[in-house]
Parts: sequence; C-alpha cells; structure tokens
Amino acid sequence: MRRLKLLPRNAVVLFIDATILRLFPPLRCAWAFRGQQADVRITGRNAKRVLFGAINPRTGYRLVISRPAARQEDFQAFLRHLRARYRGRSLWLILDRAPCHEAHRSQTLAGRLNIGLLWLPTQCPELNPVDHLWRELKRLVAANRQFRTIDEEARYAMRWFLGLTERQALRKAGILAPGFWLNAYL
Repeated sequence: MRRLKLLPRNAVVLFIDATILRLFPPLRCAWAFRGQQADVRITGRNAKRVLFGAINPRTGYRLVISRPAARQEDFQAFLRHLRARYRGRSLWLILDRAPCHEAHRSQTLAGRLNIGLLWLPTQCPELNPVDHLWRELKRLVAANRQFRTIDEEARYAMRWFLGLTERQALRKAGILAPGFWLNAYL
C-alpha cells in the first residue's frame, strides 16, 4: 500500500464492498419454550438484492446503491455512480478481487472513468472497513427479521448505512481503532 503516498493530495480514496440481502432473514437467535420448535415466519420466496457500498476512510462519508445482483454490469453501475459523485476528482478504490471487480469490462470501464483500483489481498475481508459495516448491518437490520418485500429490506438497510454519523461509521468500520492497518496513510 505504499502506493497511497504517491496519490495526489486531493485524491479521494474509498473502500468499497458489496453484500447480499435475502428476503429470508439470517437466523441468529430465536426464543422458544424448552422442548418446542421456535416459530419463524417466512414467505416462501427468497428474493435478493445486492448493496454496493463505499466509505471514505478520511471523512466517514458513505455511498450505497442497491442492485439485483453482483454481476459485472451491477459493479459497473456502481463505478458510474461513484464517478458522478466525484466528478473531476482523482478517485481511487480499495477493493477485493470479486469476479465482478476483476472482469475485463469492469477494469476497462474503471480505466475509461479514470478510477484507480488498489487490490486487497485475497481472502482478507477483515482489511475492508465496509465489510465490518455490512456485518453490523446484518446483525441489526436483517437478522431475525422478515420484511414484506426485498425492496423494503434494501431501502431499510440503505437508510441504516447512510444514517450513521460519520464518526459512528468510522468507529463501526474499525477505522478509528489505533491498530487500523492504513492509519499511517490517513
């Protein structure tokens, strides 16, 4: 990550990640009388939405969009969304090697949009602060709760993600921790 020192002073650096929301809630806990099965109401349809999110590790500012899947077209829509938000600014993304990120067309579009990509090591989700926010979102918003529709759940989750104060987001993402691995560059 030494390369971050070479970025222009006014460059925007964002961590990005995606998470899948499913209409069937993840069951983390349920109460029931001893010897009786817990009653869990579900609809029978397990629709999904994918949230693509970003956090600025310097400010805590976040962006999020909802998409039907995590295909390269969906990631490319997120790249366009980010470029529209940061028009004219040097933009660098720190991200994992998900297939939609590594797809040739996604990388070509990032180049055309003048967005730099910095890759996290493989299988290291703990290095991505957005992953920590997704974990907290699923614990507080999605777990043990059945929404009427997947779009209702996605809207609720996006409101939670964007509703955190910048300080709350930085804290929950682990960026304010003394041992955060990128502190020297922030």
